[in-house]
This record gives sequence, C-alpha cells and structure tokens, in this order.
Amino acid sequence: MPEMFTVEIISPDQTILKQETNEVIIPSFEGQMGILNNHIPLITFLRPGIITIKAESEKRYYVEEGTVEFSNNNLLILTSTARDLVNLDKSKINELLQKAEANLSNQSTDKDRYIASYKLETLKEISQ
Repeated sequence: MPEMFTVEIISPDQTILKQETNEVIIPSFEGQMGILNNHIPLITFLRPGIITIKAESEKRYYVEEGTVEFSNNNLLILTSTARDLVNLDKSKINELLQKAEANLSNQSTDKDRYIASYKLETLKEISQ
C-alpha cells in the first residue's frame, strides 16, 4: 500500500475534512495536479474544479476558489466553496449552472472569463 499523508480541507467556519490519503488531485491554475506522499513543497491557487481524494474510497469536492499548501506530508486546502458531491443535489447544481452561464457572459477581462468558463465546464460535468 502506498504511503499515506494528511489532507485537510478548511473553510472559514469549519473543518470540512481531515483524513489520511494516498493521492489528491486538485484543480490549480497550472492544470490538474496530482499530489502523492513526499511531493515537493508547494503553494498554489485553486481554480474552479473538482478535488479528488483517493484512499480506501474516493471522495470528490466541487470548489470555486482557494489556496493549497503542501509541506511535510500535510496538504492544507483553504476554501470557502468546497461542496461534497455526494451531498450536492440536482436542483442546487442546476441553480449554480444557471448562475455560472449568466456570469460568463458578463465578464469583461480574460482572467474573469477564464475562471467563469472553468466553473461552467465543471458544473456541466457534475450535472451529467
């Protein structure tokens, strides 16, 4: 069995998850990033996407933004938007999807369009 490390997802008001895992995939601005035990230290920003946590079972969280720090085999994810896909119902996904579609057409800068398009694509993927 691969060596484990600790992953923790924290929002401003609570700890959403803290567990041992052997792999985490995050949506960073540099692209999808896989993190394993003994990964080099890093600090990066999240873009809209899915965080996948692989251990005995797989957990997936939808995020819109946040920061990530990995050092000493501890992965810390700070975000105010993490939503467990198991608990995300179809009506909430459709509501978020409609807001994302409206938001994309209102963006004036390339950076804002980039973020809005990733949010929209991720929500479309989740809704299928």
